[in-house]
Amino acid sequence: MAFNKFSPPALNRDWVPNIWDAFGLILVIGAIVLIAHGAKGTVAPLSALDLAPVTLDPWNLPEYALRTTLRMLLAIVCSLIFTLLYGTLAAKSRRAELILVPILDILQSVPILGFLTFTVVFFLGLFPGQVLGAELAAVFAIFTSQAWNMTFSFYQSLRNLPKDLEEAAASFRLSSWQKFWRLDVPFSMPGLVWNTMMSMSGGWFFVVASEAITVGDTTFNLPGIGAYVALAIKQQNLPAIGYAVLAMLIVILLYDQLLFRPLVAWADKFRFEQTASAEAPSSWVLDLFRRTRALRRVTETLAGMAATTTKLPIPRVRLSGVTLPHLISSRTMDWLWIAVVFAGTAFAGWKIINYVGTTLKFTDLTEATWLGFITLARVVVLMIIATIIWVPIGVWIGMRPKLAQAIQPLAQFLAAFPANIAFPAAVVLIVHYKLNADVWLSPLMILGTQWYILFNVIAGASAFPSDLKEAASSFHVKGWRWWRHVILPGIFPYYVTGAITASGGSWNASIVAEVASWGDTKLTAVGLGSYIANATEAGDFPRVVLGIAVMCVYVSLFNRLFWRPLYAYGERKFRLG
Repeated sequence: MAFNKFSPPALNRDWVPNIWDAFGLILVIGAIVLIAHGAKGTVAPLSALDLAPVTLDPWNLPEYALRTTLRMLLAIVCSLIFTLLYGTLAAKSRRAELILVPILDILQSVPILGFLTFTVVFFLGLFPGQVLGAELAAVFAIFTSQAWNMTFSFYQSLRNLPKDLEEAAASFRLSSWQKFWRLDVPFSMPGLVWNTMMSMSGGWFFVVASEAITVGDTTFNLPGIGAYVALAIKQQNLPAIGYAVLAMLIVILLYDQLLFRPLVAWADKFRFEQTASAEAPSSWVLDLFRRTRALRRVTETLAGMAATTTKLPIPRVRLSGVTLPHLISSRTMDWLWIAVVFAGTAFAGWKIINYVGTTLKFTDLTEATWLGFITLARVVVLMIIATIIWVPIGVWIGMRPKLAQAIQPLAQFLAAFPANIAFPAAVVLIVHYKLNADVWLSPLMILGTQWYILFNVIAGASAFPSDLKEAASSFHVKGWRWWRHVILPGIFPYYVTGAITASGGSWNASIVAEVASWGDTKLTAVGLGSYIANATEAGDFPRVVLGIAVMCVYVSLFNRLFWRPLYAYGERKFRLG
């Protein structure tokens, strides 16, 4: 007995690794090694880009694909942080919403060339003579093609929280911090995951512009698939374009299986419904890690430590603004806030007018305005067509979880397909059949942005409560009545979120879609996008600023006069709970 008293305690079997731990450890270590290998090139001097220029050798594509994927993943992480901060403030603060939502409308309409024109020098100045500066400029450019869609999705989810859930949170006296992590984030998770996938794919659309950076007369071609595609188009190398498409497909399949499919399966538990989902999404990667023993205990421990931060009793914070009820009324504070916003807007407008007015005339403004109207007409027509096509398809896919899992990588690949790769075929066909470039270049605008509608509708149909579907089935609601009274109201907020982003993205895409080239053949469609693209190529910065300003005005007015009232209607009429 004395010997047993001092014998070592029995080993906890939960910490003993099994065969699944070995497979899981291989995946984790492999991801760390790839990240370290891809990040190694960012600390090199800027001259290294000239010593090892981008080539069309297909054996370099794995390295290029790794570098591009790491840039996009870093941009996604930054976009997620931005989404949680910006979306929460816009949804929770009535006064902040007055300025943050219009700014978001403007930001999503500013072309990526507009961001690159004024931010590349800043990032290169942070790390002079190093590749890291150019890398950060590329990551920021990709970030601008990802963040707005995710932010709109999170904002929409917070504005449509079911009232009974909010009442339950209030009855449990949850602080703002606790409510954020226990209600706001979980409720928004299904839609946010789908929009994150869309943003990841949408980043590919602008990866060509983000990896071929021009500062004055100097061009930096960062190793990546985007720079590879740009070089292939310049040299009219069709086999190289085929290799790039194949590399993109393989990369999309890999991060679909290793990242997004596990996220979709994990986020399914946050669906708002009172009955269990008939077909829950699954993921072999998630199942693998669930079967591990030591790795699962490690992740559970880390998750428990992170969960303690969400339970901290941080005092309630009213984000609606600080008021002095005994001194200044809330209405007076509202008018003061509106006056501050108006003054800031007027100041920004005056600075723009002062900048462009030194070299441009009133006729330049009228020209840009007319060109903006032409691009607006294209956007409206394309949005109507995309809605008619993709809403029924998105509902059909979203109501079938197994089908959604099968189609998910295909949809991501189509969304990731850069319009630049379609330029050769478009240019050749237009020239061969002597078609009107003003008409037949237009579909390139919606090529990369129509998927925002599809992904959001799929997210809305996937998140539609099963109990409501069962209720509609039990009452034999079918046909057009089912569409009108059941599913369309259920997906309406998601559709509007996707349509707002698709509309703004179409304006952005007009920069690259209204000017298409294949080798020495260049086609130009009349519009504001080609106006900005040509001014950027010529280094005419006043016209670049004028074009971007006019585009922002068009997008802001269109969102404010059409999309926002539609959004408010859906929020008022079709809110669950």
